[in-house]
Amino acid sequence: MADGNVEEAFRTSNEPEKNRVDLEIEDEDDENYHPIEQVRLTVPPTDDPSLPALTFRTWFLGLLSCVLLSFLNQFFGYRQNNISISAVTAQIITLAMGNFMARVLPEKKFRVPVTKWKFSFNPGPFNLKEHVLITIFANCGASGVYALSIVTIVKAFYHRQLHPFAAWLLAQTTQMLGYGWAGIFRQVLVDSPYMWWPENMIAVSLFRALHEKDVRPKGGLSRLQFFLIVFVSSFAYYIIPAYFFPSISAISVLCLIWKDSIFPQQLGSGLHGMGIGSFSLDWSAVVSFIGNPISTPAFAIVNVLVGFFLVMYVMTPLTYYNNVYSAKKFPIFSPHTFDQNGQTYNISRVLNSESFDLNMAGYEGYSKLYLSVLFAFTYGLGFASLAATITHVGLYHGKTIWSLWSKAKSNLHGKQDVHTRIMKKNYETVPNWWFYAILVLVFCLSLYAIEGFNKQLQLPWWGLVMACGMALFFTLPVGIIQATTNQQIGLNIITEMVIGYVYPGRPLANVAFKTYGYISMTQALSFISDFKLGHYMKIPPKSMFLVQLVGTLVASSVYFSTAWWLLTTLEHICDKTKLPLGSPWTCPGDEVFYNASIIWGVIGPMRMFTSKGVYGNLNWWFLAGGLAPIPAYLLGRKYPDKKWIRLINVPLILGATMSMPPARAVNYIMWGIVGIYFNMYLYRVHKKWWARNAYVLAAALNAGIAFLAVLLYFTLQSYDVAGPDWWGLDNDDHCPLASCPTAPGVVVEGCPVF
Repeated sequence: MADGNVEEAFRTSNEPEKNRVDLEIEDEDDENYHPIEQVRLTVPPTDDPSLPALTFRTWFLGLLSCVLLSFLNQFFGYRQNNISISAVTAQIITLAMGNFMARVLPEKKFRVPVTKWKFSFNPGPFNLKEHVLITIFANCGASGVYALSIVTIVKAFYHRQLHPFAAWLLAQTTQMLGYGWAGIFRQVLVDSPYMWWPENMIAVSLFRALHEKDVRPKGGLSRLQFFLIVFVSSFAYYIIPAYFFPSISAISVLCLIWKDSIFPQQLGSGLHGMGIGSFSLDWSAVVSFIGNPISTPAFAIVNVLVGFFLVMYVMTPLTYYNNVYSAKKFPIFSPHTFDQNGQTYNISRVLNSESFDLNMAGYEGYSKLYLSVLFAFTYGLGFASLAATITHVGLYHGKTIWSLWSKAKSNLHGKQDVHTRIMKKNYETVPNWWFYAILVLVFCLSLYAIEGFNKQLQLPWWGLVMACGMALFFTLPVGIIQATTNQQIGLNIITEMVIGYVYPGRPLANVAFKTYGYISMTQALSFISDFKLGHYMKIPPKSMFLVQLVGTLVASSVYFSTAWWLLTTLEHICDKTKLPLGSPWTCPGDEVFYNASIIWGVIGPMRMFTSKGVYGNLNWWFLAGGLAPIPAYLLGRKYPDKKWIRLINVPLILGATMSMPPARAVNYIMWGIVGIYFNMYLYRVHKKWWARNAYVLAAALNAGIAFLAVLLYFTLQSYDVAGPDWWGLDNDDHCPLASCPTAPGVVVEGCPVF
C-alpha cells in the first residue's frame, strides 16, 4: 500500500474543520455529478456489481467479529479500567484473515440439500464489499447495549429480582426500535446527496487505503507483521498491571510522599483527587472511558484538555475550598451520593421496599441529596454543553444546514447524484414495509417488556409512547445536523429530566424512559450512517439491511448473555467494600448510572435542581452554555486569519469532563499525553510513520490487552487464584485520605475529624 494513500485516509481525522470551512456545494450536469466536493474527491463514482458481497467469508468473519467484540466489550465494561475494542480492530484483523481464507479454502461449489441454492467457500479474491459488511457486523458488536446498565443496577446495586426474559427483551427492543425511525427518514437522510455524513469520508478512505497492495518498506515491516509484534508485546506486558501489580494503573507521587496529609493527597490522587503528579503504566488506563487518543483529532484533544484543566484545576479547587454547596462535608471527587451529615446516602430510607418508589415521609425525615462538588458540576456542564452545542451548530453550520436541507427537499424527486443513480440501477432497494414491520413488532415487544412481568420496569405504556414520540420527533433534525456537520446532540439529559418531572420517584421508570427515548434515536442514526456508508461503497441495500439486522440481534444477545453470566456468577460484583483485594470488577460506569437513577429517578429533578433541592442554581448553566460559543464565533469573524480561533470548540470544552465520573484525573492526564505525542508531534514530524502505523498500533495494543484479560479470567481469576499478596496488589493509588471530608465535625471511618 502506498503511504500517501493511507495518509489521505487519516488526514481528515486531524483536520475536521476542513469539512466546515471549505465545504463546497456545486450543481453540475456531468455524469459523475455529486454536489459535495469532499464526496467527489473521496468516493469513486464506480461499481462492480459482479463482486460477491454476502459470501461464506462475510458470514463467518462477520459473525465471529460481532460475537467476540460483544463479549469482550461487555466483559471489560464491569472492570476498573473499562477499555472498548472498536470495529477498527476487527477491520484490520479480518482483512488479513479474509485474504488468508481466499488462499486456502476450496473453490468448489456446494449444493444446499433440498434446495437449488449453491454456494462456494471461496468465490474468488477477498473483496472490498465483503470487508465492508464484515466491518458492519463488527460495528454492531462494538456499539454496546445501553439497556444493560439497567439490568446491572437492578441486580448489583438495588439487589432486586429481574426476570431474565424481561431483561433480554429490554436489551433487544431498545436496540431495534431505531430501525423504524431509520426507515421513516431513510429517503431524506440516505438518498439525498446533500446529507453527506462527513464521518463516512474517513471510513471510505480507510477502506480504499487498506485494499491497496501493502508493500513492505525496505528493512521495515508489513502492517500485519507490525500488528503481530505489538499485539504479542501488549499481551505479554498486560499481565503485570492486570495480575501482579495492579497499582501501576495509577501512580500518585504526592500520596507516596505525604502519606498522612489530606491536602497533598487531594491534590495528587489520580483516582480520588486532582491528579497533580499522577501517571499510569497501564495502557488500559489510557484508553478507558474517554476513548483512544491515537484516533482522536489533535484539535479535539486540545479542546478537551483545556476543558479538563479549567474544571479540575480552576473550578474544583475554587468551589471546594470555598465550601460551595457544603463541599467540604464530602470528598473532593466521588461518584457517590451523600446526606447532609457527609455520610453515604442511605437509599433504603427513602425507598418503599415493596413498590420501589420514593417514600416521601422517609425523605422528609432524612435528608436532601448531596453530591461531591465535581460530580455536581458534571451535571451543570452537561446542561451547558447541550445548550452550547445547539448554539455552536447554529452559528457555525446554520447556513450550511439550511442550504443543504433546502436542496435536499427540492431534490427528493429530482436529479440523482452518481452514487444514487448507480445504486438504483444495479440493486434492489429495501422495501419500506420491512422497516415498518420491525417497528410494529418491536414496539409490541417493548409494551410487553414494560407492562408484563409484574411491571418490574415501572414505566407505564404512555411513558413508552412518549419516549418513542420524542425519539421520532428528534431523529430528523438531529440527523440533519449530524449528516451535515458530524455533530450529534444527545437526548440523555432531556429524556431523564422530562420523565423525572412527569413521573418522579421511580428509578427504573426513569432509566427505561431515557433508554427508549435516547438510545432508539442514537441507534436510528447509527443505522442510517451505516446505510450511507453502504451507499458510498456500493453495497447491495438488502445485504446491508440483513447484516445490520442479524448483527444487532446477535450482538444484543451476546452482550446480554455475558452481562447476565457475570452478574450471576461473580460474587459481590460491583461492590468495592466486599470484593477481594486487587479485584478489577468494580463497575465504575454502572455505579455512575446507578447514582443517576437516584438523582433523576428516586429524588427527581424537582427536588434536586429547583429551590426545593440543593442545586437549583445549576439551571443557569443552560443559559451560560447557550451564550458561551458567541465570543469565539465573533473573534473568528473579526480575525479570520487566526486559524487557531476557528479550532476553538466550546461544546467540546464544556463537555470535556462529562466522563468524570467514572473517568478519573489520571485517565485524562495519560490520555492527553499520549494524544499530544501521537497526533501533534508524530503526526507533524514523522507523518509517514504515523499514517502507516498509528491506527494499527492502537488496534494491536487494545487487542493484546483484551485477549490477555480474558485468558487470565478463565485460567486463574475464575478459580479465585489472585496475584501475590503484597502492597502493589491493591487496585488503587494508595491515597486513602484523598476521599476524606475536611468540614469540622464530619465523622468518616479512616479519616481524621476536624
